[in-house]
Amino acid sequence: MDMKRRDFLKLAGVGATLGVGGRALWEVVRGEEAFASSPHRETSEGLRWAMVVDTVKCAEHADCRDCIAACHKAHNVPRFEDPRHEIKWIWRETFAGAFPDENHVFMGREVLSRTVPVLCNHCDNPPCVRVCPTGATFKRKKDGVVMMDMHRCIGCRYCIAGCPYGARSFNWVDPRDHLPEVNQDYPTRTRGVVEKCTFCVERIALNPANPVPACVEACRFGALVFGNLGDEASPVRRALAGRFTLRRKPGLGTGPSVFYLI
Repeated sequence: MDMKRRDFLKLAGVGATLGVGGRALWEVVRGEEAFASSPHRETSEGLRWAMVVDTVKCAEHADCRDCIAACHKAHNVPRFEDPRHEIKWIWRETFAGAFPDENHVFMGREVLSRTVPVLCNHCDNPPCVRVCPTGATFKRKKDGVVMMDMHRCIGCRYCIAGCPYGARSFNWVDPRDHLPEVNQDYPTRTRGVVEKCTFCVERIALNPANPVPACVEACRFGALVFGNLGDEASPVRRALAGRFTLRRKPGLGTGPSVFYLI
């Protein structure tokens, strides 16, 4: 970061006035630098997992919920009748709701009528990570997946406030009482913690060369594609090369890793 001496002294003066220590001041400077950097920087192992959603194929099967059912079953996501307690890892959103900055009065009715799957965007610059006071939410250095450590979560919900995509859910009541069936291969959660999509890291661990998330596996129509964004030959790069693509709220500088083919 190119910071002039005068600018640094100004920032240091503000820090001294507010009683900010040297470590906090350095974090402010580094945070500003990271936010201004270009999205999708290389990770420690050259991996950057990403997902591509074909909104045209999804629109052809607008009533399909296979991806949602598979994800929620695999990860013991509870079912609540009260919408105030809803827990969701992946769900359908209207086009206007998913892309508030991309729709206008002259856009085709067919496009505006689409509903699209939305989930955690596993951002390159995740605001949820920056606001978490305990490190319970963090981004994996090796592949860019944004994770949740349920044991370190104190339920402050700062990450929910920080996420501009509504991709996080809070367990107001014990979720274990609202599971139709329990998948013994994945841990259940407790009351008072936040949860969200993890790009199926348990599947990535089992098949690191070619992982297939539960939602992608369940999609019968090829509308969901998963792969390494850093590999030009990967399925996601091939999908992105051939069609016009949108990301959700890219102007925020978060660098989403979920892309939508229009």
